[in-house]
Amino acid sequence: MAPVSPTVSAWALGLRVRDKREEAGLSGSAAAKKIGIAAAYLSDVERGKKNLSADRLEVLIAVYEFPDDEAEELRNLREQATHRGWWSKYSAIFNTDMLRFFGFEHGAESLHTYDSDLVNGLLQTADYARAIIEAGSPNVRLAEVDRRAKARLARQQRLFGDFPVQLVSVMSEAALHQQIGGARVLADQLMHLEKLIETLPESLVLQVVPFEATGHHAMGGSSFYLMTFPSGQLPTLLWQETVTSTQLIFDPITVREYGLAHAEATKSALSREDSLRRIRDAYKRL
Repeated sequence: MAPVSPTVSAWALGLRVRDKREEAGLSGSAAAKKIGIAAAYLSDVERGKKNLSADRLEVLIAVYEFPDDEAEELRNLREQATHRGWWSKYSAIFNTDMLRFFGFEHGAESLHTYDSDLVNGLLQTADYARAIIEAGSPNVRLAEVDRRAKARLARQQRLFGDFPVQLVSVMSEAALHQQIGGARVLADQLMHLEKLIETLPESLVLQVVPFEATGHHAMGGSSFYLMTFPSGQLPTLLWQETVTSTQLIFDPITVREYGLAHAEATKSALSREDSLRRIRDAYKRL
């Protein structure tokens, strides 16, 4: 069971509210008028970007005619959405979408990731993370680099504990050779990958796409995450990272396409055991 995330709770509440409104045949503007809020605010609630007050939720429950059991579930979701996640203290250095991504990732049950030339953020050492952050943001102050690195390390706590996230990380072999931060930093990073693979046999699958692979659908693309959640009512989400932008994607067709791309990359990748051997070989070459 994944931990409770206020971001996921707000999203789950919004989806329930949207579905019930559409089932009732109400337009957003008509529903908002009955509830006594702006249509734009209701739209943000349905997308999980804003939360309702307890009083407004009771009005919505009455307007939409939610049965008692569902109404109680909505109250619980609203209360959970009022909590502050660990990522809230980083609001000064990350944009809203990035903070929401942290919240979704924290509440996810499984993650399927693909990276073309870097080790995935959930598997990075502190020095490797700082080297990437410094290279990507040369004008960022040292204090902010440290805070960004700490946030990345905080995300990694989901790998451990009683209910770790199930992570399937597929990466290009290029990530094992690109000397981010120098040879020593990369060597420590490769040793860290080996330790994680051995420590988390039940929850971590790390597969390397070798240089000899002839091609796959994700090749040449950006890094991405596919996130699934404990509740069967919540769809899979996509997080995409490029050089200039990051984006949460909810469109089911796009999510499905990336799911297929991840599956194809996995087919081109080495097995878990051969991937570990490839990591050890890369370490020996340093």
